[in-house]
Amino acid sequence: MERQKINYQKQTDIIINNLANSRPSLLLHACCAPCSSYVIEYLSKYFAITIFYYNPNIYPSQEYERRLEELKKFLKNFPPAQEVHLIQSSYDPEDFYKATNVKEEKELQAENEKGERCRRCYLFRMKKAYEYALDNKFDWFTTTLSISPFKDSEKINTIGQELEVEGKTKFLPSDFKKRSGFLRSLQLSAEYGLYRQDYCGCIYSKGNIVKS
Repeated sequence: MERQKINYQKQTDIIINNLANSRPSLLLHACCAPCSSYVIEYLSKYFAITIFYYNPNIYPSQEYERRLEELKKFLKNFPPAQEVHLIQSSYDPEDFYKATNVKEEKELQAENEKGERCRRCYLFRMKKAYEYALDNKFDWFTTTLSISPFKDSEKINTIGQELEVEGKTKFLPSDFKKRSGFLRSLQLSAEYGLYRQDYCGCIYSKGNIVKS
């Protein structure tokens, strides 16, 4: 019997509806400006957002810097992001290789998007974001990753829910591609002239040319 798919967007709706007039703090892990665009537009009405840029998976370092600078520029120019803060975390690609064990398990290198390599990469970056959110007493944390149709939303949300500790920082479930979220990110990218990379980030995804 096929397992019924979870409607993560509906879960987001329920949480937002229960916020009443409060505007809690949210640490938002982000991978780039295009993926952040719609998510900020959508969530900034309900949360005080801080972006957490932690992406040691990105190859090469010039690409990492280009995405970071594009994100900084976008946050400065995008009206809904005027109160959004940016935290730039460390960049050491070896951390990515160790966390995914991709050099030793060579079969992971040839996987398409949404496989085990990607799941380990989601976990690696989301765990770092969660730890920062917990240490700095954020009310909520989540990631922009689910905006992309090339990412596995179920894996992303499962990781977030497993990281969550009851009574402390909570995970905001998401499937940001829904309700034309991905389409809106394309529109905002065109409007603000954003650089849209043609691969997810790591050296192994570079062969899988997709718009993320």
